[in-house]
Amino acid sequence: MGSLANTSSNVLAAKAKRDKAFRKKGIMIALLSGFLYGGYTAFMTQGMASGIWAVWSGAESGLSAFIVIYVLSAVGAAVNDICSAIWSLIYGAIIGRLGDFGRSLWSKPGRTLIIAAIIGGPIASTCYVIGLQMAGSIIVPIAAMNAAVGTILGRFLYKQKLSGGMILGIGICFAAAVIIGSTGMTGMHIDGQTAIGMLAALGAAIGWGIEGAVGGYACCMVDYEVAIIIRQCTSGLVNGLVFVSILSMIGTGGIGTGLQLLGTAMIDTPSIWMFFISGIFASFSFKFWYKGSSMCGAALGMGCNGTYAFWGPLWCFIVMGLIFGADGYSIPVRGWIGAVIMVIGIVVLAISQNKATQEG
Repeated sequence: MGSLANTSSNVLAAKAKRDKAFRKKGIMIALLSGFLYGGYTAFMTQGMASGIWAVWSGAESGLSAFIVIYVLSAVGAAVNDICSAIWSLIYGAIIGRLGDFGRSLWSKPGRTLIIAAIIGGPIASTCYVIGLQMAGSIIVPIAAMNAAVGTILGRFLYKQKLSGGMILGIGICFAAAVIIGSTGMTGMHIDGQTAIGMLAALGAAIGWGIEGAVGGYACCMVDYEVAIIIRQCTSGLVNGLVFVSILSMIGTGGIGTGLQLLGTAMIDTPSIWMFFISGIFASFSFKFWYKGSSMCGAALGMGCNGTYAFWGPLWCFIVMGLIFGADGYSIPVRGWIGAVIMVIGIVVLAISQNKATQEG
């Protein structure tokens, strides 16, 4: 009996050790997704400041303010997502997953991923780009509040309890957002353009929070290599063909302008290579987000991914400020402090939510 008990104890200890190692690996992968998301942010932003994009944003472009701010933001997000989808298909073919992509596309979890991709892709990504164009990389930590948004949505959609740690994490996130927003103040007033950028970033946070809350469980039934193909192809097609056209109709009364801008951007040599790099970063970032979340839990995975609140401004400072010499990418001290506090809040929130999930 003693020997049997010892054997059982050893098996349980080995299982606990294996689960702990698996969880740590998932955390590292999720953290890597946040790091890579910063690279996606920097290269996409630089792409939208190069080549034909510099002409479009100039005073002599002949484009209306609506097109420059909103339609071009949607076009930028679409070009990135299309490049990311192309890379995802190429990589999927290399590793032999295109057959699984076709079989999974119209399954129930596949349809859920499509819905999540539409919310987190065209809508949230365009809001994110609008925020970057209007207020710069300082909006990145605000967009990273998707972890807090996902927790709040879980309370109403899935009746998940809000523990004291979760409430503390949400409070820290909002306090950090106030600190970050204060860097765009002139005196006691917030610059109008910065305010629009901050609101757009909040829209991105809501969209990605919904994507994480709705699409998270689908990745438990679809391999993450296949999930990323579904996600990026859906986002690229819907953004490029539908969202750009809708915004173009709102701004000009016809869909031709937006589609023409998209076509021109896709063949613009000085900028398209940066979009392809940003697309690769985006593909691996979302893929590792899905993979990490499946290994360490959606709550903790979303929190680890949210560290791009710090990596985003840093990548933009290095790529755009140091390498390409663009002005306006040196982040004020308050901005860095706010970004670090935001990361702390996200981690507190994620750990608390994950603990509550395990206890439940």
